[in-house]
Amino acid sequence: MRLIIAATLALTVVACSAPTAEQTPAAAQKPASDQKPATKTAGDLFDRWTVRLDDPAAKPDAVSLKTETEAVEIISGPAGIYYKGGEKAEKDYTVSAAFSQLKPTPQPVEYGLFISGADLDKPTARYTAFLVRGDGKYRIVTSNAGKQTPIVDWTTAAPMMEPKGAKTSNTLTIRALQDGVHFLIGEKELHQIPRTKAGEDGIAGVRFGSGLNIQITKFEAKKFP
Repeated sequence: MRLIIAATLALTVVACSAPTAEQTPAAAQKPASDQKPATKTAGDLFDRWTVRLDDPAAKPDAVSLKTETEAVEIISGPAGIYYKGGEKAEKDYTVSAAFSQLKPTPQPVEYGLFISGADLDKPTARYTAFLVRGDGKYRIVTSNAGKQTPIVDWTTAAPMMEPKGAKTSNTLTIRALQDGVHFLIGEKELHQIPRTKAGEDGIAGVRFGSGLNIQITKFEAKKFP
């Protein structure tokens, strides 16, 4: 199995049914019964990828992008996850991508990879995410029905390069093997957890917080022989 970022292809937007801490207070207080998921085609992105927005009231056109050769630049608007539903990361596999934050944000905003995605089009969506932010810190969390539970809360990621007025890329990798799930920046492993703690095998993709301008290159999810 191998996923490669491609230009000028369809994007589906799914409004999620559960808020996160990055939502506005009004959105966070909306009753679950009023949060109805919806899908809509909105512009171009990767081949058959879907974006699920944290805020069910967010408009699909709030996400904008610019495609380049083997790269996609995304202005994320509202927070959400991006995934290709037909592809499942299972058994021994690795998921990786290079992220470049093109513009600073007033406050550090998270972005990164996720694995073990299940029920991503339902209120019961769950996944495990490996996230970094522009102040050089990383976090590993499980998300279940919109509630995030830290495995590792924000802590310094020594190998992470911070943006200093120029585009700086950091390659994030999640490597799932029989001995556990390994989280790396570049070639440096930051943390390892048991396979059972990361959740069952499932969909892999990327996650962005709100208001980011990010370029993604070299996204792939592949099985080991």
